[in-house]
Amino acid sequence: MPLLVRFLGTAASRPTVERGVSSLAIIREGQTMLFDCGEGTQRQMMRYGVSFAFEDLFITHTHSDHILGITGLIRTLSLQARTERLRVWTPRGAAKTLRQCISLGGERTTFPIDITELDSGATLSRGEYRIEAFPVEHGPSVSLGYALIEEERKGRFNPDLARELGIPEGPLWGRIHRGESITLDDGRVIPPSMLVGEPRRGRRIVLTGDTRPCAATIAAAQDADVLIHEATFADEEAQRALETGHSTAREAAEVARAAGARQLVLTHISARYSQNARELEREARQVFAATQVAKDGTEIEIPLTEELTTALSSPAV
Repeated sequence: MPLLVRFLGTAASRPTVERGVSSLAIIREGQTMLFDCGEGTQRQMMRYGVSFAFEDLFITHTHSDHILGITGLIRTLSLQARTERLRVWTPRGAAKTLRQCISLGGERTTFPIDITELDSGATLSRGEYRIEAFPVEHGPSVSLGYALIEEERKGRFNPDLARELGIPEGPLWGRIHRGESITLDDGRVIPPSMLVGEPRRGRRIVLTGDTRPCAATIAAAQDADVLIHEATFADEEAQRALETGHSTAREAAEVARAAGARQLVLTHISARYSQNARELEREARQVFAATQVAKDGTEIEIPLTEELTTALSSPAV
């Protein structure tokens, strides 16, 4: 079950020669979700092979470097004669601004667009996974981070033992794997615990949008497979990060360490580090070794984990 993160724009505030402004796509089993839509996002989607047949656009906040690409993207989708509904999810109070972006130019769309405002703590259930919105701290703006959380997966079925027990392959195997006990023709009762292992944890991707380091991100990113955190500045600009509601690379790494995340990816990079972000990476790795700085086009694949959910709930020693 492939789960990919593809970075479309990794610059802070304005595009540079090397980097577009904020946008990324998560592709799960062929389903694409877009997060933020800065200027030029549609071109980045073409360049990096992200499908226009996406159903969901999640907005972290309505600063211009996160939403100015919406107008052009909507126009292109209409020119392609799209008819499928587009769902736009945004923080509370931001719908009016997004409607203005969508209607700019006065051209009618060929497809319905639903805009839903979310409060922090909102959960969107999608069957095998869910999207959770959490509050982040980005000055006076109402801003959200998002976590994609897969539900736990069934434990592994032991086909060799099933055959040894004389259980014919077919519907009985399926019933056992679904958690049902079965009774064989000779009267033996086979409980699922005999053939099915413990449930396995699902994957978790957490992205912050623009934010200061905050407790809500640490909570959302507990044991995350990937934490995608803004890192606009290096240590030399720590005061400016504080004043503008952003984070340094070191602060992002401290969040990842506190959360017990498995991997940290830094994005939203200031223009001063656009060509060479090694300073950001170096400072972050002093705190959290499993760090990389994303570039436009960076792709991360998150493999399935074989870890058991019971192991995750065990107290630390």
